[in-house]
Amino acid sequence: MATLREVRARIGGVKKTEKITRAMKMVAAAKLRRAQAAVVAARPYARKIQELLQHLNANAEILLNPLLVPRETNGVALVVVTADRGMCGPFNSNVVKAAMGHAEFNYQQFLTSGRLKLFCVGRKGADFFTKQRYALAGRYVSVYNNLVFAETQKIAHDIVDGYLKGEFDKVEVIYNEFKSVTRQRIVVEPFLPIPPEAIGTAVKSTRLVNYIYEPSSRGIAHAMVPKHVDFQMWRIVLESNAAEQAARMTAMDNATENANELITTLQLLYNKARQAAITKELLEVVSGSEALRSSE
Repeated sequence: MATLREVRARIGGVKKTEKITRAMKMVAAAKLRRAQAAVVAARPYARKIQELLQHLNANAEILLNPLLVPRETNGVALVVVTADRGMCGPFNSNVVKAAMGHAEFNYQQFLTSGRLKLFCVGRKGADFFTKQRYALAGRYVSVYNNLVFAETQKIAHDIVDGYLKGEFDKVEVIYNEFKSVTRQRIVVEPFLPIPPEAIGTAVKSTRLVNYIYEPSSRGIAHAMVPKHVDFQMWRIVLESNAAEQAARMTAMDNATENANELITTLQLLYNKARQAAITKELLEVVSGSEALRSSE
């Protein structure tokens, strides 16, 4: 049985851990509120840019854009979005496992021949795939320290440049989609070429407004497609950031509850050990007293 000093020291250590996990939970909750607000704020722009692309698509103005035209797949790029830090449950490991499984199951021939490239957003994914000796075409860490549109725009531009140069012919993104505080969903979605369902097609009717574009609808269409790509990367990182904070808040809440349960168990163990020590001392006193009486 552990001594009173050992149990007391362990209780003190668990209490310190409980304070840390409780503080981390509160920080994650505050960051989650900001992350959710950022996702909500991005939706109106997303709707408007999609409406415009739908209108242009209905008039067949963007069908020949190189970012929309599918081509023979001779190389593949996967964009794996993880976090920079841990202590958020299986958040990072789930994305990494999904990326590895997806690559090995669907693109084994490209993986073997070295024609599968990885763009890793987040330190955890980048470190893992570097150790596994995957071909990294891009490594983006500390993005979440100052999460602004310009940072994700650089990522999108690097991916588009590689795609237009023919380094790969297909790009897919693997990330955690934020569904709720207690639920995140692993998503594997196409990024390039832009799938037709991503921009949709406006319903043709007699009430469809025929806008006059300046300088031209074709020029605006070719300018809007890259903006759509940039914004999709921004949306994906925002979703991942919100999912990360939700996962961390849940993990720290569970850790705090487990610490409280452990403290209760250790306190009970300490009380039992203390009671046993007191009983032993009383028995020694009584035995000594009886021995003195017997010797008189």
